[in-house]
Amino acid sequence: MQSKGLIKLFAFLFGIVSIYQLSYTFISSNVEQKAADFAVSKISSNEEDYISKREALELTYLDSIGNRSILGYTSYKDAKSKELNKGLDLKGGINVTLQISVKDILKGLANNTKNPVFNQALADADTASKNSDDTYLNLFFDAFDAISGDTNLSDPSIFANKALSEEINFQMSDDEVKPIISRKIDQSIISAFEVLRERIDGFGVTQPNIQREGTSGRILVELPGAKDITRAQELLSSTAQLEFWETYQPQSQALNNFIVSANEELKSIVGTDDATAEAKPESEIDSLLSDVAQDSLDLASQVNPLLDLIQGQGVGYQLFRFAANDTAKVGSYLRMNAVKKLLPKELQYVKWAWERPAKNSELVGLYALKSNRDNAPRISGDVVSDARDSFDQYGKPAVSMTMNTKGAREWEELTGDAFNNQTGIAIVLDNKVFTAPGVSSGPISGGRSEITGTFTVDETKDIANVLRAGKLPASAEIIQSEIVGPSLGQEAIDSGFKSFVIAMILVLVWMMFYYGKSGIFSNLALILNIILIFGVLVSLNAVLTLPGIAGIVLTIGMSVDANVLIYERIKEEIARGKGKLQAVEDGFSNALSSILDANITTGLTAFILFIFGSGPIKGFATTLLIGIATSLFTAIFVTRLLIENHLEGKNRRLDFSTSLTKKLFQNNSIAFLAKRKIAYVISAVLVGVGLVSLFTTGLQQGVDFVGGRSYQVRFEHPVSASEIASELNDVFGSGTNVKTFGGANQIKVTTPYKVDVEGIEVDTEIQQKLFSSLSSYLPEDATYENFITGSVHQGFGILQSVKVGPTIADDIKNNAFLAIIGSLAVVFLYILLRFRKWQFSLGAVVAVFHDVLFVLGIFSLTGKLMPFNMEIDQAFIAAILTVIGYSLNDTVVVFDRIREVVGLNGWKGGQHVDEALNSTLSRTLNTSLTTLVVLVAIFIFGGESLRGFMFAMIVGVVVGTYSSLFIATPVMFDFLKKKLTDGKK
Repeated sequence: MQSKGLIKLFAFLFGIVSIYQLSYTFISSNVEQKAADFAVSKISSNEEDYISKREALELTYLDSIGNRSILGYTSYKDAKSKELNKGLDLKGGINVTLQISVKDILKGLANNTKNPVFNQALADADTASKNSDDTYLNLFFDAFDAISGDTNLSDPSIFANKALSEEINFQMSDDEVKPIISRKIDQSIISAFEVLRERIDGFGVTQPNIQREGTSGRILVELPGAKDITRAQELLSSTAQLEFWETYQPQSQALNNFIVSANEELKSIVGTDDATAEAKPESEIDSLLSDVAQDSLDLASQVNPLLDLIQGQGVGYQLFRFAANDTAKVGSYLRMNAVKKLLPKELQYVKWAWERPAKNSELVGLYALKSNRDNAPRISGDVVSDARDSFDQYGKPAVSMTMNTKGAREWEELTGDAFNNQTGIAIVLDNKVFTAPGVSSGPISGGRSEITGTFTVDETKDIANVLRAGKLPASAEIIQSEIVGPSLGQEAIDSGFKSFVIAMILVLVWMMFYYGKSGIFSNLALILNIILIFGVLVSLNAVLTLPGIAGIVLTIGMSVDANVLIYERIKEEIARGKGKLQAVEDGFSNALSSILDANITTGLTAFILFIFGSGPIKGFATTLLIGIATSLFTAIFVTRLLIENHLEGKNRRLDFSTSLTKKLFQNNSIAFLAKRKIAYVISAVLVGVGLVSLFTTGLQQGVDFVGGRSYQVRFEHPVSASEIASELNDVFGSGTNVKTFGGANQIKVTTPYKVDVEGIEVDTEIQQKLFSSLSSYLPEDATYENFITGSVHQGFGILQSVKVGPTIADDIKNNAFLAIIGSLAVVFLYILLRFRKWQFSLGAVVAVFHDVLFVLGIFSLTGKLMPFNMEIDQAFIAAILTVIGYSLNDTVVVFDRIREVVGLNGWKGGQHVDEALNSTLSRTLNTSLTTLVVLVAIFIFGGESLRGFMFAMIVGVVVGTYSSLFIATPVMFDFLKKKLTDGKK
């Protein structure tokens, strides 16, 4: 081999750089372990809330030594920023897909117009978006074109307004306006992206990831290690719409009269069924409405739809207080047209707003704000030039704000009005009143204000953070989310590492057993390969996920394949009487074509998976692609370098087998083609049974494909899944599925309940109902907060939750279909170009279809029988694509040998095809066995979440090995034989 020196240098430098990159991960992990040990030594588990105290002490310890030099070339903070990125499934945290509302942006660009055509087009686009994959903007344009008549987009009441006057005038056609609006939408989404990035930077997690997904208006955000999930969700979905309003006086006679009148009107509308079961005592209602004449009302003796919901007099400038669970009902009552008609003239434009409830508070105050015809606040948040978390005069966390010149002038006017009217100033953030102070000393100049309330330090930091970053140009809804608790992440690391080590040991032992000393050289190359994979992952700042670890372990099996191909060819050359060095040179040369073809076809499927996959599945594709590249380098160059260096020494002997394996698979003469009709029948029967099951029973589709929410819940003791399913179906309705997931003390709950409704409030509602329903199975001292966090220090709680909206579920399903079809098309074309005969491509594609249908059939037939998750989700699609890649890998190696043998000796009625198949049998079975050993190790030790994924892979490898011998080759031969026969005629 030429350029040995260069290869040695490259391998050495590549290895050193990889080890150097990985050193940061070991350093940061070591320091964090010391911090954890320090916290445990200082805080006893007998202390109250010891977990939070230990976490706080860990952070303090890490901050104190963060800049201290370690090993002379780094520090903890530096190492932390350069360590290997771990995904949510290994580290815990939250992964969300946000949908920026294009509808909100359009309404803003049109200055919230009341033009009926414009608003009808928006309504039609809303309806169309539920059943279309097209962008909302295109749907709006289509809807507008369908109903516009003589109205144009450049109408002064739509887009030819003052704000857009420099770009759009009323003489422009719709075709001229559309590109401008499209650009404005794109700019708004970019603005939202930047606002979110600034917020995330201030959140305090390491290695956050934020990506924009094409032109869909979707933004992917990953926050590995985030522990306060509710805080993260609020930070991401908050629009930061800050407003300042003047309140009405809560003692207002007009307001109290209206409440009583509204109550009377509601009696005839909602009846008594919707009212509270028991009326309040007379004394309480009398005290709440002491200024209202009640001569003709006996409120205490009646059931009152609105008054019976009042829980007490409001605090400060609040009108009344209601139960938090009743706010939606009260809001719906006050928005009814029949009720709004009762408003007196001075209250015509009143705006109702709820206070931001304090943590664990069951009561919420209602404010009446002074609004106007346009429902515009007195001051909006865009006048805030700076915001900082601080402390108020009583030492409680607060947010101080500074306004620009315009804001200072408006603030002075507003505070003057509030002082003169003896009213409050409501500071409203995202439609929640955070505080509503009064003004006691006249107008306030200078533009400084403060938000106070029952805040924690983290909350004031977040509020100041979002105010500084600015408001989002439109609302952002979480349409997909995955939340992984830290305990599940640690378990995934442990199980992933265990499966990795066991698979490595099994492969290393097998290679030494089968190939002797030459197997040791392969093992050295394999170890270097693993180091290089991790080094490249760190260098590319890629994210390691649990499927990513599976991808690395699978790469171990695939890298062995290259060495097996090479060694089997070397053994053939030695059998022909060649010297060892010449045999090695010819063996590597002859195997190169097969190795490249096999890895390219697998790489193509992995690349398509990378394009269409997301989250952990993209991590699997990433490690697989990196593994293919490093495997080629170590197998083709490093292994050869080690072997040739050994053989160049004096009197050195090197065998490529052991005494036990020397004669294995030698002189095989199996008539594969003669048995092809039997194989066709067997395959037809098995695939046919699977197809019948698919059309009758179907597949268990996961939330990825149908939408909904799933929760992985752990209990201290074993529970009955069927018993819990019965209880939860009463709460969430039919369609809720509960099954044991892993151990008997763990379940997976999947429900379509309110799948069409977005918002954190719905997520919270479902979690609260889940907690209430499962409380009898939890410890007596279990709290809602402990239940939703699923701490590693407790034996119960939600370990993982996934939410997928129906729109994104359709997108995932479409992407999965495109990924499979795309991979088949690409591979068909590659094989056609490589082998120059369409019959080879047809044989390969038929074999792949055979394998995919077989795996789908197995999942359909055994889906409800297996004791592990058999749902069809993104991970399953990744498994199918990997099966496609593996099947093609096997088939291409066989085809490559057929082309070689037949090219030398001709077809001879198929005898030479059988000869080629027999010559590759050792490689085929050896590689399949090695890969199966690896997959079984992951299946057993890799954790519950990977079992369905690995089961599909195991079935795929077995059937893929069979199909490369008994389906792909016979199909290719039958069609090629027909062509040859026709040619002779």
